[in-house]
Amino acid sequence: MDRWGIPSLIALPSEKSILSGLKMYLVESKGGAIVCMLFSLFFLGTWPAVMTLLERRGRLPQHTYLDYTMTNLLAAVLIALTFGEIGSERPNFFSQLSELKDNWPSVLFAMAGGVVLSLGNLATQYAWAFVGLSVTEVITSSITVVIGTTLNYFLDDKINKAEILFPGVACFFIAVCLGSAVHSSNAADNKAKLRNLPSVDGSETEATYTSAATGTLSEKEDPERGNGIVGKAKAGTAHFLVELENKRAIKVFGKSTLIGLAINFFAGFCFSLFSPAFNLATNDQWHTLKKGVVKLVVYTAFFWFSISCFIIAIILNIIFLYRPVMDLPRSSFKAYLNDWNGRGWAFLAGLLCGFGNGLQFMGGQAAGYAAADAVQALPLVSTFWGVVLFGEYRKSSQRTYILLFGMLFMFIAAVGVLMASSGHRKGA
Repeated sequence: MDRWGIPSLIALPSEKSILSGLKMYLVESKGGAIVCMLFSLFFLGTWPAVMTLLERRGRLPQHTYLDYTMTNLLAAVLIALTFGEIGSERPNFFSQLSELKDNWPSVLFAMAGGVVLSLGNLATQYAWAFVGLSVTEVITSSITVVIGTTLNYFLDDKINKAEILFPGVACFFIAVCLGSAVHSSNAADNKAKLRNLPSVDGSETEATYTSAATGTLSEKEDPERGNGIVGKAKAGTAHFLVELENKRAIKVFGKSTLIGLAINFFAGFCFSLFSPAFNLATNDQWHTLKKGVVKLVVYTAFFWFSISCFIIAIILNIIFLYRPVMDLPRSSFKAYLNDWNGRGWAFLAGLLCGFGNGLQFMGGQAAGYAAADAVQALPLVSTFWGVVLFGEYRKSSQRTYILLFGMLFMFIAAVGVLMASSGHRKGA
């Protein structure tokens, strides 16, 4: 147990300690923190793909998000009841729960972080439909890094190497520029494909979008061949785009992509604040706790963080059931309870996100939250799933492929540089 009272997940063999007959591994080393970040990177890059899969199959995002929220909270509880209770030293999870009257300022910071994360996650499930999984994750992650990492650098008393950290931030900025170019190029490719589709009045792209969305295109005619019967359209074809629009829950044809970009930037701003808020909750840089009051251990802070995330998500999604946005059909709580189509996948998404966030915070407490923001390279993972599962960028132009590879290269450089900037918190 370190001086902050934080039991950790991974350490080198020399860092083992035995408390009350139980082996406990402490995240005190730079290597252990990086392992946490890598697992977090995979989990946080995978859960959006699962949520996107369900939306593309036609499941209402309100239903999916309610399921996701429950297991997301469950992950925090499991982490708190296991790692937060290992050993006999104090403070541990339960002892800190009983000290709410003393540590409530830190609890409020943790809960504020949960609120902005919940709003960001809620917004991105709509942005995915408009601008795609890959570009959504690129934009939100880059905004998170540019704003959030800078804030964490100063909150962490500059324990990360600035000469390494900020070039990493610059790599993310370049990546978001390339990501915007990828989206623009791919959108142009899709418009070129859709121009060949039959429309109601023979007009250009916008009318084609509208006719496709309303189902006037024959599902048996392959628009790229002009005749013949097709079963399932190949990814990247014009017919594939139409089939996707007809199946998905959120209809996007005929709507401006500016809507999706606006949602993206809002989500990115929310994401940029949750990690600094959590940092304040566990390290009390603003000295809001009274003298002698022990700072929140990372597991207790994560529990309160997840509680507020859960409450906001439940309230907003129940409202959206009865007052839907984005022209979604009206639903009800009863309809949600009876909707078991894809529920297991939604539960999985919540667990992945919950454990991913927990591992990010574990690594950040040991090596600095600015360096832990390297997990914002999650678009590397999301883009992989987008290409493999959803056929994104199939049959696109050479220009789009060059920009896509450039974007991925900058993200690889960014994650490496941010991890290299890892420091060591004094006393950690």
